[in-house]
Amino acid sequence: MARIIVIGAGITGVTAAYALLSRGHEVTLVERHRYPAMETSFANGGQLSASNAEVWNSMATITKGLRWLLRPDAPLLFNPRPSLHKYSWMAQFVGAIGRHHANTVETTRLAIAARRHLFDIAEREGIDFDLSRCGILHFYRNAETFEAARRGNVLLREGGLEREEVSPADIARIEPMLRGDFCGGFFTPSDSTGDIHKFTTGLARACARLGARFVLGGEVDGIALRPDGVSVRLQAAGGLGEGSDTGRLQDFSTDDLGAETVVEGDMVMVCAGVASRALAAKLGDRVNIYPVKGYSITVMLNDDESRAAAPEVSLLDEDAKIVTSRLGADRFRVAGTAEFNGFNRDIRADRIRPLVDWSERHFPGMSTRQVVPWAGLRPMTPTMMPFVGRGRHPRVFYNTGHGHLGWTLSAITAELVAQMIPPDEAEQRRSA
Repeated sequence: MARIIVIGAGITGVTAAYALLSRGHEVTLVERHRYPAMETSFANGGQLSASNAEVWNSMATITKGLRWLLRPDAPLLFNPRPSLHKYSWMAQFVGAIGRHHANTVETTRLAIAARRHLFDIAEREGIDFDLSRCGILHFYRNAETFEAARRGNVLLREGGLEREEVSPADIARIEPMLRGDFCGGFFTPSDSTGDIHKFTTGLARACARLGARFVLGGEVDGIALRPDGVSVRLQAAGGLGEGSDTGRLQDFSTDDLGAETVVEGDMVMVCAGVASRALAAKLGDRVNIYPVKGYSITVMLNDDESRAAAPEVSLLDEDAKIVTSRLGADRFRVAGTAEFNGFNRDIRADRIRPLVDWSERHFPGMSTRQVVPWAGLRPMTPTMMPFVGRGRHPRVFYNTGHGHLGWTLSAITAELVAQMIPPDEAEQRRSA
């Protein structure tokens, strides 16, 4: 079996590690944070949504984006400051419009397949992550947007998704707490929601029980590819010095990280989200990922009135591009926006305020006295398809670039990339 170094302990890295461990490989998880799931896998919208599988590459998206340029509260914010990477990414995004149909159908199929794997993992390992098989309700105020959604629904159904069109009366029946005037919507009973951070942390503990080694708090400083193996050099991150304890969670078997640590393996798998592009460049590969910022708020439902007034069904407001998830009895997650502004992780009040306003408008009986804001960077490719497969070097693999569907697709892409490593490959290479 192979010794595989997985870079990144977010949802894609941890699910990949689990798939590799299940096949008998030795796995070392390397993460620059002190804990798993601390970046994009921390507080996303929570939806496990095959119904949101339509890729963004379309003239309608570009038209909306241009219309929104001068709106400070627009769902999409584009910083026009010149950046070769940003504008070249945009050019490739436009070039992928011709693949809209095929990529949407393929993404839908992947999302449906991912459900089974994720639910099986959670049941097998006993992971509590506030799973709710509540379905997802898309709703529309604008008739033109609704008609475009009908055309998109044809592609989702071609990909195998059972999704029904609903009337305004149906919307009120499916989620009685939702207030507003809508012209119609779609309901996907098979979709669900859950807390990505709780799931990823729980699965990381399962990986530790299966023998995974964790090296936390280390920035990748270099990667050496040799005929007989791979070396990943780490520098202590976040002010951790030599001898610092990286075993921050008792359930983890972790290594102490010195000022410089070298991890040895047979192969390396890059699952590093928005950092994957820079790591790929070190390995001689081009992985075109741009960091697209999204925001969320977690409304704390601290009283009986708020808990009763908050929705149970997961929602997607297609006109505002806002999604919601009920996470257990006491939390309500609201997320949205796409911000093209480089590696900026600032939590901007003017981007959080529309999420609070939306919540108060649609759920007036729910208190927003205590709201926890968050921002994260989605790793997006221009085609909106994840980058899963081998690099140029035979010892390099990638599982990254999942964009807004990382939570949804992670369980299936982990299986796909793990299947690319034959059980006897490491022995063959070591003996060569």
